[in-house]
Amino acid sequence: MKAIVFDRFGNPAEVLQVRDLPMPQPGPGEVRVRMTYSPINPSDLSVVRGQYGRLPALPATPGFEGAGVVEATGGGFLGNRRLGRRVAVLNGKGGNWQEYVIVPAKQVVPVPHQVVDEQAATFFVNPASALVMIQYVLKVPRGAWLLQTAAGSALGRMVIRLGRHLGFRTINVVRRREQGQELLQAGGDAVICSCEESIEEWVQKITGDQGVLYALDAVGGATGMAVVKSLAAGGRLLLYGTLSGEPIQLDPRALMTGSRKIEGFWLSNWVSRQSLVTMMLLFRRINKLLAAGILTSDVGATFTMEDIQSAVVEAQKPGRHGKVLLRLNDGA
Repeated sequence: MKAIVFDRFGNPAEVLQVRDLPMPQPGPGEVRVRMTYSPINPSDLSVVRGQYGRLPALPATPGFEGAGVVEATGGGFLGNRRLGRRVAVLNGKGGNWQEYVIVPAKQVVPVPHQVVDEQAATFFVNPASALVMIQYVLKVPRGAWLLQTAAGSALGRMVIRLGRHLGFRTINVVRRREQGQELLQAGGDAVICSCEESIEEWVQKITGDQGVLYALDAVGGATGMAVVKSLAAGGRLLLYGTLSGEPIQLDPRALMTGSRKIEGFWLSNWVSRQSLVTMMLLFRRINKLLAAGILTSDVGATFTMEDIQSAVVEAQKPGRHGKVLLRLNDGA
């Protein structure tokens, strides 16, 4: 089979290559999935650069999520039930950017027939992060304001749709004015263009000088600090990304006055603390919200494995619209 492999950390366009590897065989409790699609997520590229919180032994294959069909099992009740099913493949160790992948049977989730492969491939990282942060961690109530940075991202757009569905309001920070108009048309309640406007001042105007009780930041740096200053007394900020590559320069008084809180969120850590029942219920909710069009991802360009260099260049373009996918098998 063919796989996308890197044997040193570095620029993804330089270190990723396609290699022939032996066909893997599933062991007890495992399944082999014939992969169809896998997205190129920022977390995948961070792994290749050697900048992720948990790094694999080299050589390695990236890819935390994807979709495919279970075509072989190493035995066991769950593996046998998954045989022949179309599934989302959740691969916390990475490795989905190959034609066939071996994972524990509990890490493949059957998807409804109305969810196409391209959406099944993006089943977990963004949908689960958005839903968990909003409802399981922050527990944003109806009518509340939520402030989010990187609002034009796939995850940011999901948060906007969740706001319309669950009844909370969103203030969406973007870097380009035209992107702000898109988000307003998509259901965002307010937009702040950080290149032209003060986040803190506009949050106060929008909320009637109250600030926000709930916020998400994927940027860090000066943008993240502006979000901290926009919190109301008792407000909570979840940090889930570092797109700027810069730390937040924090004045302790910003937290001391008003008992504000900053917390980090990493999906894999959250998942590791949950029971099997909690995760099964989460998967069920994601499936329903995917079928309803709420946790779907806009799909941009699709590339074959042989075009991996072009694919990662496209995935890193500023202002790119839509998730970049890898097609991992012919006829997918």
